[in-house]
Amino acid sequence: MKLSQKKKIYFASDQHFGAPTPEKSKKREDFFLNWLNHIEKDAEALFLLGDLFDFWFEYKTVVPKGFVRVLGKLAAFVDRGISVHYFVGNHDLWMKDYFETELGIPVYHKPKDFTIQNTTFFIGHGDGLGPNDIRYKRMKKVFINPVSKMLFQILHPDLGIRLGQYLSLKNKLISGEKEIKFLGDKEEWLVKYANRKLKQKHRDYFLFGHRHIPMEIDLNSSSKYINLGDWISHYTYGEFDGKKIKLKKWKPQYND
Repeated sequence: MKLSQKKKIYFASDQHFGAPTPEKSKKREDFFLNWLNHIEKDAEALFLLGDLFDFWFEYKTVVPKGFVRVLGKLAAFVDRGISVHYFVGNHDLWMKDYFETELGIPVYHKPKDFTIQNTTFFIGHGDGLGPNDIRYKRMKKVFINPVSKMLFQILHPDLGIRLGQYLSLKNKLISGEKEIKFLGDKEEWLVKYANRKLKQKHRDYFLFGHRHIPMEIDLNSSSKYINLGDWISHYTYGEFDGKKIKLKKWKPQYND
């Protein structure tokens, strides 16, 4: 992937739209749309690293109600020639082909290598990688099992989506009732995972979401781990100018 002159690549993760309530989500959606409007003028590409929605399930002819302005803006990016890439997170494991067929956005279910302007990236959501997260790894195997998906799909969408939204809220930390704690540079499990991958092949940057904490950790003198944080309390994102990536915090600007 090459960068045009004065263009940038943007990265964001963990918006969890729809939670904890539609009313509270609406304000965060406005912030995110404000950011999308801001970056539209110089974006070459946008990478979304998962959990854009707090719950997402695609039936054959039905998708969850809502998020029209966000989806419309992403479609407008693609129509303008701004490539958008989506990595499935732990709250949208059941994403199928809606983004690809309706929005023109490729969807990745596993981490993937990219080379952008001669800089190498290893990008993914981050769930189920590295040590720890044992309970989730077991649960994920159940969720992605074809039989589990088939049984859930039998439910009427009104019931299935309502049940999925309820369970999603009960199984995460978006409510703020529990603190997401930084484990330390050497103890973060995605750092351990990145270090293991680094022994196999060099990457300049390892980019993940999932942890909801903005982080920049040097793995060695030429490789860095970056966690993008979230759009629940941090409103942080990555910006790559062709030379280096910066982790920034968005402050809404309604005069764009």
